[in-house]
Amino acid sequence: MFASTSQRNDDGLRASYNISLLIAKSGKPHTIGAVEEVLKTVLHKHASDIIKRIPLSNNTVERRIDEMSSDIESCLCNYLQTTHFSIQLDESTLPDNAALLLAYVRFILNQEIYEELLFARTLITDTKGESIFHVLKDYFIEKAIPLSNIISVATDGAPAIIGRYRGFISYLKQNVSGVLAIHCVIHRQHLVAKNLSVRLHESLHLVIDALCEENDEHFHQLLLHTEVRWLSKGLCLTRFFALFETILEFVDTKDKILKENLMKRKTDIAYLTDLFTNFNMSILSAFLARVKLMKQNIGRGEFSQFPNLSQTSCQEDDVSTYVQH
Repeated sequence: MFASTSQRNDDGLRASYNISLLIAKSGKPHTIGAVEEVLKTVLHKHASDIIKRIPLSNNTVERRIDEMSSDIESCLCNYLQTTHFSIQLDESTLPDNAALLLAYVRFILNQEIYEELLFARTLITDTKGESIFHVLKDYFIEKAIPLSNIISVATDGAPAIIGRYRGFISYLKQNVSGVLAIHCVIHRQHLVAKNLSVRLHESLHLVIDALCEENDEHFHQLLLHTEVRWLSKGLCLTRFFALFETILEFVDTKDKILKENLMKRKTDIAYLTDLFTNFNMSILSAFLARVKLMKQNIGRGEFSQFPNLSQTSCQEDDVSTYVQH
């Protein structure tokens, strides 16, 4: 009898955590755990006895969520203490004008790539590069994560981040000299192109449109800029490769060296186009599960998942590079 009672209590505790996790994922109020209605409607059972064994009060759900998030953070930080990883920083502003620093990490575990939110902390005084660095450094000291484990950092183009003398990157490089700093996909050139005058926009559109029509292309314009930071959110590469020959013809009149470089990289562009197309059609977990199969297929010369690459003269060296990628 005592064992049965203990088992029921354990089941109720486990259910409490599972429901709290679902509430946290949905972003709903902590008091939404309306299990009673489910039991009455679906199972046609009186719910009072069962509900008593599943703690779901507002304070309990809040405590469960805090416990789970703390455990996840602890496990993540323990792993980061002993492995190299990349980090991405982004400074955002909340509705009450408070500045929030978000840090994401990307690392390899069991031959799979994972990306997790590391922390979100308020910038109390200002958003200068030194302040951002100290928030990051203090967190790493608190969690006993060596700064030297950072191998690369991705940032936006804010002066407080990339400033040569007082930017966050400069402070980080003083502590981690070999760190690789990279910029997000939104480049200044794209922003300039986005803000061209109406006349220049029309002129560029007319030139591209005329070339596409002359070559009987399916598309009549090129995507120059996307509002998001990841190429996977747009069709830039797909459109670029579809208009590849037309683009070469256009570039030939402007920069012959650039044209030659593009021609040399045609197979690389085709490979990346197919890779991002597959990524667009999959959620991240499903895509990572398919990577091993795609790697095996391309290693055997089977390009069924890479239709653009199959149209190019792909050499063995190229295939080897893509398999290693």
